[in-house]
Amino acid sequence: MKKLLALLLALTLVFALFAGCTSTAPESTDEPADVSTPEIPAEVTEVEFTDSVGRTVTLPSEITRVAPSGSLAQMFLIAIAPDLMVSVASGYSEDAQKYVPESLLSLPEVGQFYGSDDLNFETIASIAPDVVIDVGEPKDTIVEDMDSITEKLAIPAVHVTAALDSTPEAFRTLGKLLGREDKGEELAAFCEKILAQADEVMTAVGTNKKSALFLLGDAGTNVMAQGSFHSEVFDYVTDNAAVVDSPSGKGSGNETDLEAILVWNPDVIFFYPNSVYASVADDPTWKQLSAIANGSYYEIPSLPYNWAGSPPSINRYLTLIWLPSVLYPDAAGYDAAAEIAQYYKLFYGYDLSDDEFAAIAANTGLVK
Repeated sequence: MKKLLALLLALTLVFALFAGCTSTAPESTDEPADVSTPEIPAEVTEVEFTDSVGRTVTLPSEITRVAPSGSLAQMFLIAIAPDLMVSVASGYSEDAQKYVPESLLSLPEVGQFYGSDDLNFETIASIAPDVVIDVGEPKDTIVEDMDSITEKLAIPAVHVTAALDSTPEAFRTLGKLLGREDKGEELAAFCEKILAQADEVMTAVGTNKKSALFLLGDAGTNVMAQGSFHSEVFDYVTDNAAVVDSPSGKGSGNETDLEAILVWNPDVIFFYPNSVYASVADDPTWKQLSAIANGSYYEIPSLPYNWAGSPPSINRYLTLIWLPSVLYPDAAGYDAAAEIAQYYKLFYGYDLSDDEFAAIAANTGLVK
């Protein structure tokens, strides 16, 4: 009997221990474990862009169609993204056409917002670019101007500031804006090289700059006066003799007369294209100027754009190569012809031959 009771007690303890163990186990569930699945963001189709004057605009994340607000912007866009252009401010003469990408020649001409003030809003709206890009000097009314373009077109307009020394940064900004960072950096690096090279020459020249005049107009009596946006590169490389009370901000410069030019009597004179370069050597009045009498006068090249300005855009880097080489040859130890050919390749996509260079630069002092 005692053995039977002991056996029953042992069995009771075993069952109790078993029941205790199973009671501490987690309850089973049919629900899956709580595993968080990350949300896949929707495709980004728009981005915010803050332009050089602090305006923040909404743009497509990938820009494929751009319109320049004028000739300055057109030149920058030709250099960095000609394939994205859907319009031009103005077309090209027959002589200039071969130097620019062929795709530009069939684009609609829409005028420009500044200067001639003939921007054709209706045509631009029908073309429907992703953005209108303005490049250059920020006018006092630039914020209101860009806002007005945006409102009239229902297409965003942005401004990228580009003075002579800020052109490299302008190309980097455009590179980011248009998804052309590598090309923007290549163009910026070239401009920085030319700026540094010019700085080196002008440091060597010091206070011994040559006095100069930059003349234009049918009679050659309009002048790019010291202190104007158009004379920025001239003022840097020369002692611009044309000092006037109110320097003009227009591409036509300040009107003056031969009497004033005779008083200024500079060391060297540069004539704009389609002026009086070809006739001054035979004119008794012009020959009173020492620069004319000594043969120290030159004509600014104009293919496909005027090297010195008109418009005052990246073409001025050609002048930054050209003028120091001609005016200060002892300090300028670089090959100007090679650098100018490199410019044509980088900024126009054109391989300039030696014969073409000789024809373009015939009256610059670079061709002996």
